[in-house]
Amino acid sequence: MYIEQAQKNLTDWWRYFIGLAIALAGVLVFSIPHTVALIGKIATGDVDMDKMQDTSYIMGLFESNLNFLYILLPFAGGLIFLLFIAVKFLHKQTITNLTTSRAKIDWSRVAFAFILWGVISTIMTGIDIYFSPDDYVFNFKLNKFLILAVIAICLVPLQTSFEEYIFRGYLMQGIGNIFKNKWVPLIVTSIIFGLLHLANPEVEKLGNIIMIYYIGTGFFLGILTLMDDGMELALGFHAANNLFTALLVTADWTAFQTHSVYKSIADPSTMGASEIIVPVFVIFPILLFIFSKKYNWNNWFNKLAGPVKDISAPEDDIWSKR
Repeated sequence: MYIEQAQKNLTDWWRYFIGLAIALAGVLVFSIPHTVALIGKIATGDVDMDKMQDTSYIMGLFESNLNFLYILLPFAGGLIFLLFIAVKFLHKQTITNLTTSRAKIDWSRVAFAFILWGVISTIMTGIDIYFSPDDYVFNFKLNKFLILAVIAICLVPLQTSFEEYIFRGYLMQGIGNIFKNKWVPLIVTSIIFGLLHLANPEVEKLGNIIMIYYIGTGFFLGILTLMDDGMELALGFHAANNLFTALLVTADWTAFQTHSVYKSIADPSTMGASEIIVPVFVIFPILLFIFSKKYNWNNWFNKLAGPVKDISAPEDDIWSKR
């Protein structure tokens, strides 16, 4: 019922194109502070214009915490414009209706996914540091870390929520109701989600094989949403993934370069395929199994690949169309 419930609102296909443009406008508006700061740097001659195509170079122009703030602000703008302009006024839809098929957002689900993945990812990071100490340096500086923590706790959930509401919410419901099935939105949103990470500096360092992880993560989050009839688990998982990453480990070649507790100095070119493939084909299936047992999921095929019904039609009509 998660995709179908959008039919209670305005779901004309053209509204989704306008809605995406509105969200993009929010991203651009909240990118103005970073743009102004860059212009200021250029005006004072502190920028090598020949390197402006290098994402890592641009990210290194500002102090790490300030740069982190600049990176996250556009996502906050996109989320605000999406939820409070596109969804509320263009679609006449409530945030709850976009988030879940339940009567209200289940924050216990958000918390469970957040804590579960936060604990697992922290343990995995600790194990890697213990067995590969030469790949890390202790990077902790209390004052800078505290500033980082405030920025991360306030803005990272907004960044991850924007991505979730766009892909697992807005586009999942929109594409599903346009094509009248569930497998098309699952595939399309997962692939687009992964491809948008092509701009991340990790891709340049690790190669295109990293796309297996990004697209695989998109599928994992999409499956969570469809099987649980709501975005709560995806919201919690994604927030934990990015927040703990920002606070625990950084590297010169990652999208988040922060004053984290540790800094990885390992050569990214030495990373094996297993370190990218294992999360997608081992860890994510285990997590799906845990969630399925806790929340009693069933009827997997219909929830992931079945038809999207017309809930506005009389019950007899719905059954006659099966």
